[in-house]
Amino acid sequence: MSETKPSTYRSFKDKDKPVEVRLSNIIAAKAVGDAIRTSLGPKGMDKMIQTGSGEVVITNDGATILKHMSVLHPAAKMLVDLSAAQDVEAGDGTTSVVVIASALLGAAEKMLAKGVHPTTIAEAFQRAAIKSSEFLTEMSTEINLSDRDSLLRAASTSLNSKIVSQYSNLLAPIAVDAVLRVIDPATATNVDLKDIRIVKKVGGTIDDTELVDGLVLTQNVIKNSGGPTRMEKAKIGLIQFQLSPPKPDMENQIVVNDYRLMDKILKEERQYLLNMCKKIKKAGCNVLLIQKSILRDAVNDLSLHFLSKLKILVVKDIERDEIEFICKSTGCKPIADIESFSEDRLGSAELIDEVQTSGARVVKITGVKHIGKTVSILCRGANSLVLEEAERSLHDALCVIRCLVKKKALIAGGGAPEIEVSQRLAECAKSLKGMEAQCFDAFANALEVIPITLSENAGLNPINIVTELRNRHALGEKTAGINVRKGTITNILEENVIQPLLVSTSAIELAAETVKMLLKIDDLVATR
Repeated sequence: MSETKPSTYRSFKDKDKPVEVRLSNIIAAKAVGDAIRTSLGPKGMDKMIQTGSGEVVITNDGATILKHMSVLHPAAKMLVDLSAAQDVEAGDGTTSVVVIASALLGAAEKMLAKGVHPTTIAEAFQRAAIKSSEFLTEMSTEINLSDRDSLLRAASTSLNSKIVSQYSNLLAPIAVDAVLRVIDPATATNVDLKDIRIVKKVGGTIDDTELVDGLVLTQNVIKNSGGPTRMEKAKIGLIQFQLSPPKPDMENQIVVNDYRLMDKILKEERQYLLNMCKKIKKAGCNVLLIQKSILRDAVNDLSLHFLSKLKILVVKDIERDEIEFICKSTGCKPIADIESFSEDRLGSAELIDEVQTSGARVVKITGVKHIGKTVSILCRGANSLVLEEAERSLHDALCVIRCLVKKKALIAGGGAPEIEVSQRLAECAKSLKGMEAQCFDAFANALEVIPITLSENAGLNPINIVTELRNRHALGEKTAGINVRKGTITNILEENVIQPLLVSTSAIELAAETVKMLLKIDDLVATR
């Protein structure tokens, strides 16, 4: 019987080129996955990246590593974009998503070798991903944003896989409090992380990191002209014009051959600046923030002298990208020219003070009447490498809390959900028939890459660990996971290893989507 009617799948053989293209794409994408596999999990290794300009970055955040990699192959670039998409959607799980995608591609490669049509594989994987999300949602436990303990545990889990893991008991509460301050826990469905500003200042150690309810500026107060460095009941003006003599647009020269004319020019200049400073004082402003200027000096010594006589505190060189946050925090509006300087455009704060902590000075603006809810995190570190990594880790922890605000549900970590979903998909495959059942099986096996990688990175025997995990889950222990610290399998919830549901569901869905796109490509055309 079988000889007369060859299998329809077996007989599907297209020309050689599409096979080559597909294989080349899969190999390139898997190479990217292998490059960052070692940095997954709490015992993952870090990567040292040297950028083109000679700058060094040390990190184990998947999205950061891939962003700095100079990837040339177009298929490998898709995995870099995939990691960036996960960073935007969930903020955490950027390494996992690439590892899952490369494992799915490996599974697809085996199916293609058997002669299965790529579209069949792609569509079956897509359906398996949707099923996985359903299973994960069933496993998850609902949480309430007022349950601070759960939020802290989720933030700590995220921080534990970073270089700054020993400070997770300090950084996790900072991340949780920062998010809870900028949202209304009862009604919020998303968090705008632009409302939380992480200010980096080299000096001290990570222990000195603090949450400031208000605003922190890294620029210093100008003291050389004897102005105040502390101001209570501050009225803050943010100016975008220059307090220096006007310059014409074109290059020109003035020849002065009489000292009386010289005096007159200087007198005019003094008068011009004095009028400006008096106008600022008249509006009731006693703190002046001056935006950085490119064309000419934002302030000169003469105007600083007048401002200090008028008892106005001055901070200059405010960057353009800080303007929006400063306005939202203090309620001031940027003022573009002296004519529009009026009291209604000023912001207010209880206290502005320049504080010195561990050898570095920062300006703190506190007691802001909450016009826009914003907070600042002052991040400290011994050197710039540690500081950058601390900032990235804090950002990931903030993203984890944001995920919990978007989708208020938690699942276990430590490879437990992946094994559970893998087993349930295998069960599900038994009820399907034909090639789809095989594809579901392949998808289920591919998900085991996460626990395998976790145990490999922790120096455990992956075969023993994963077999034991499967066994525990088959016996109904849904939360059995890999305890990396003890090197055994325990109930992972007792170890407080938990992660937001959104991180896992979006990782599996995005990975399956990318694999589907890669499998559907059958030719690579270069254009001129």
